Amino acid sequence: MTQSSVHGEGTRSGVRPARVPGQRDGSHEQQEGDSGDGGGGSAGGSGGGGDRPGGRPRRPGKRKVLRWSAMTLAVLILGTAGAGYLYYEHLNSNIQKGKRSSGDSKAQKTEPNAAGQTPLNILLIGSDSRNSDANVALGGSKDTRGNPPLGDVQMLIHLSADRKSAAVVSIPRDTRVDIPKCTDPDTGETFAATNDIINTSLARGGAGCTLATWQNLTGVYIDHWMTIDFAGVVQMADAIGGVEVCVKQNVWDHALPGVPGGSGLKLKAGKQKVQGKSALQWLRTRHAFYSDLGRAKAQHMYMNSMIRTLKSQNVFTDAPRLTSLAEAATKSLTVSEELGSVKELYDLGMQLKSVPTDRITMTTMPTVVDPQNPNHLVAAEADAETMWTMLRDDISFDDKGGTTATKSPTASPSATASTDPAADPGKIGVLVQNGTRTATLAAVSGRASSISGILAGKGFTNAAADRSASLSVDKTVVYYPSADLAGDAQLVAKSLGIPTSSVKKSTDVSGVTVTVGADWREGTTYPKQTAPKAGQLPDTADAVVGSDTSACMEVYSPYRW
Repeated sequence: MTQSSVHGEGTRSGVRPARVPGQRDGSHEQQEGDSGDGGGGSAGGSGGGGDRPGGRPRRPGKRKVLRWSAMTLAVLILGTAGAGYLYYEHLNSNIQKGKRSSGDSKAQKTEPNAAGQTPLNILLIGSDSRNSDANVALGGSKDTRGNPPLGDVQMLIHLSADRKSAAVVSIPRDTRVDIPKCTDPDTGETFAATNDIINTSLARGGAGCTLATWQNLTGVYIDHWMTIDFAGVVQMADAIGGVEVCVKQNVWDHALPGVPGGSGLKLKAGKQKVQGKSALQWLRTRHAFYSDLGRAKAQHMYMNSMIRTLKSQNVFTDAPRLTSLAEAATKSLTVSEELGSVKELYDLGMQLKSVPTDRITMTTMPTVVDPQNPNHLVAAEADAETMWTMLRDDISFDDKGGTTATKSPTASPSATASTDPAADPGKIGVLVQNGTRTATLAAVSGRASSISGILAGKGFTNAAADRSASLSVDKTVVYYPSADLAGDAQLVAKSLGIPTSSVKKSTDVSGVTVTVGADWREGTTYPKQTAPKAGQLPDTADAVVGSDTSACMEVYSPYRW
């Protein structure tokens, strides 16, 4: 217990308010009930396989891998490419590394299941960097050379704890989100929290800031990130000999009157292989595929096709091709520092080897048109939250599996097994924050005051509303700063009907703090949450299964020829 007569002393007025994930710097704070929405900005894996150590070939049926373009192909081949120590060191020297996270985020790892297994999450980022001659030649405008790169392709790979299924979620580049405070690990420059389209996060502290942005949006802890630029995609596509894609009509993605840009992709209808520059054009095409949502679907088809292509090739008996793959892969990648060696990448690939193609589900985060800018998107709250819940709780996207994790990632060990008994309600200090603002809805005015009043009626006479800011939090959470207040936080949660899994430890609060989320915009008792079951993805996720060979892209009529 604390020595003060009021637990959590310091949560009352006159003391620094608690800060929670997603809260902005003071320059962005809004009064409770304000929408706080800012204008949107504008912007321009892995596998195992091949020969086992010692020369024993793997059976083809065991080559079950997940790969994303160049990045995940790299993980596939790195462990078997080296013929000796010097070559191994040479490949190591090719790999560029960066800090895993450079932004404010409080996402927690999922607790192990009964078998001691945990899910694995990898963020894959395709950069539009034009800071080399090769990238300028492939990426278009020379005017942007030297500008900070934008993360135009962003996908999260989720490998289930039992390593039997995988999910891939894309977020379109023009989706407006809250970007946390980030610090560039190379320059030390600090960027204040902001609300902007997600591809700008890469220029605000590197891939580590993009990772923190994803963690705050989804609540999913991300273990690693990997990035690649234009030139790297071309090199890797050349190295693997091309990937089969399909369009229903002849396509030419080029500039039209009043519609500048275009990837330059020009293909005849039907199935055909793309490689090199044409592979990059496929991955970048959006006008001809209707929108960024169409582009994401085309990227998912490409990934699935690459998986099937590599499974059908015996690349590990072809020494020249294997060497070419290893060189292209290690030169193309920048990875989070804990993956900064051939061994770590190979180990990652081995964890992914057992995923069959019919258990790989490619999806896009459900979105709606941004009410602030019709050219941008925002998350469709209910459907997106269903998807994030499935990832956090390790519920398979298909209906062939279930939940492999036994504990929610939002439950901290001390919250579920507190050794500190709760104090009398009248001695517990509680700060209540309004986090009901969403991308499409203003915060519910006075919500923090309403909940603090409910607590007062239940005997928590030291409950108070924080009127300094309105936040944007998907799910209601009860925070506490130290183990001696865990029991108090649990009692507060129980009094409001909030599940124990939503009681979390955080050093960013000075006492028990209730952040009322968008899931509790009305009512006096927290609404019961129904957990989704395996396979219950929203239709708006636009899922594509890895084993589907019939997928073919529809071409928007102005881009047919």
